[in-house]
Amino acid sequence: MITGIRGKIIEKNPAFVVISTTGGIDYFINISLATYTKIGENDEVHLYTHYVIREDEQLLFGFFDEEERSLFRLLITVNGIGVNTARLMLSSMSVRELHNAISSENTKVLQAIKGIGGKTAQRVVIELKDKIGKLSITSSDSEKNSTSYNNNANSALSALVSLGFAKSSVDAVLDKIIKTEGMDLTIEELIKKALKLL
Repeated sequence: MITGIRGKIIEKNPAFVVISTTGGIDYFINISLATYTKIGENDEVHLYTHYVIREDEQLLFGFFDEEERSLFRLLITVNGIGVNTARLMLSSMSVRELHNAISSENTKVLQAIKGIGGKTAQRVVIELKDKIGKLSITSSDSEKNSTSYNNNANSALSALVSLGFAKSSVDAVLDKIIKTEGMDLTIEELIKKALKLL
């Protein structure tokens, strides 16, 4: 089982990275927005990984820290939460925010995440409330990325399309956000606001 990958980043966007290892193998790794933000401008990185094998595909998910991977693994044990939904949850909220929402039984906060309805939010709380208390949450809030507006909008668009949203819908939502809130939003802020409107 692949439990971690260390190497040079040869491609990166808010939904995935491609890491080249010393063995000459390049790995395509799905990531959350939180991991993308923490990678920052690093050329080399170590990611904790979760490997998924299905009949028709193999997927690799990467996490900047072990606590995010632990929460991801807890989320996918809940009926109705697949790997892509879990990644979307970790892109919409920080590990700390998700931890707090589940431990305080705040289903309304969970329902604000795209694709999480009332029943699913209840299941997440019921099934994970006791388990999540064992997670140690030490990570600080994500640092803001100071790249330009155009790059931020393009990166946000690419990430949201990679998550399965239609490009035309994403374009319209990002345009609305920028007109309403200005051009100083980070990639992370753009994506989180867009996820609430899509």
